[in-house]
Amino acid sequence: MNNLLSITSNATSQIKKIMTNAPDGMDSVVIGVEKSGCSGYSYKLDFGNSSNLKNFEIIHQDGAKILIDPKATMFLLGSVMDYRQDKLASRFVFDNPNEKSTCGCGESFSI
Repeated sequence: MNNLLSITSNATSQIKKIMTNAPDGMDSVVIGVEKSGCSGYSYKLDFGNSSNLKNFEIIHQDGAKILIDPKATMFLLGSVMDYRQDKLASRFVFDNPNEKSTCGCGESFSI
């Protein structure tokens, strides 16, 4: 699927670092969206085994493998995934053009 999710080089680098400590049999990071938080939805990242996950969109980028949960596709369309660090925190951030609002703590969003 074209333009589903763009991934910055910072995010790709961090995914590759995370995968060096992945549990045995895990070859990718899975991105999903679940109902939670005060605004309605939150992003979910987990390890995955691509041979066990059927119908997932696969993004190969600079040696990183990212799987998109089919239920998250409509929420992520056109988004950019980045990894940002500042003095107090480091985290994956989604710049999502579909978001209508986010909660005050930034942990959830609505569409």
